[in-house]
Amino acid sequence: MKITITKSELEFDITAAWRIIAQMLEKRNSVIGLSTGQTTIGMHRVVSEIYKQYPFDIADITLFNVDELTNLSREYAGSCYTMILNQIAGPLGIPEENFIMPPTLSDDFEAESLLFEKRLAERGGADLQMLGIGSNGHIGINQPGTPFESETWVSPMDPDFEARVRRETQVPPETVLGGLTRGVKNIMHTRKLILIAKGAHKADIIEQAILGPVTTDIPASVVQLHPNCEILLDADAGSKIAEYAKKRNYNF
Repeated sequence: MKITITKSELEFDITAAWRIIAQMLEKRNSVIGLSTGQTTIGMHRVVSEIYKQYPFDIADITLFNVDELTNLSREYAGSCYTMILNQIAGPLGIPEENFIMPPTLSDDFEAESLLFEKRLAERGGADLQMLGIGSNGHIGINQPGTPFESETWVSPMDPDFEARVRRETQVPPETVLGGLTRGVKNIMHTRKLILIAKGAHKADIIEQAILGPVTTDIPASVVQLHPNCEILLDADAGSKIAEYAKKRNYNF
């Protein structure tokens, strides 16, 4: 497991962006998984800016997001489809058929989960996953307690996040909200994982996930077992990891 701690948020965004671009250049038909949230906005912007200035071949690149909200309109600004489309897939001109996302509305999300995985498998599976981590250690929308053998499914939302979504969308209480997410098992089958985090509010959970035991109580801790994983952090998110390393004379 490789750990990279950048000196600033800007350096983090640039470094993360080049990880994505490097994968695209190394394998012209790469299948790349992304994540949404405050951590990824900057890196997606940098990818788009570099592509605009120095265009490269993306005709056979496939993008997808690790999860998607369910029982909401795709037009909702917080839907993963809309965020990835606006932040990176659209600016790069990724063909529609190469932007693989499950629907936000369906009568059969179990079937949609299977179809999502089938479409990725038909393209050879995921080469790279940029993987965010929640403040409670979730990856995708796999909340604490999710079995490591879980496969793509619809998970409940984090209660605080669900409350925010309901405020923003005015969805009625009787509508069950959740998230179709790649399961922990599916995520771990990705050829390369990059767990990403920035901000001081992520320092504690990063310390627990990376230095603590591997446990379903902190789903992100499972990445310790992945054979090709990098932990990419800004200085604030990596502060406790850096402190631990300094005490033991480790260098990153």
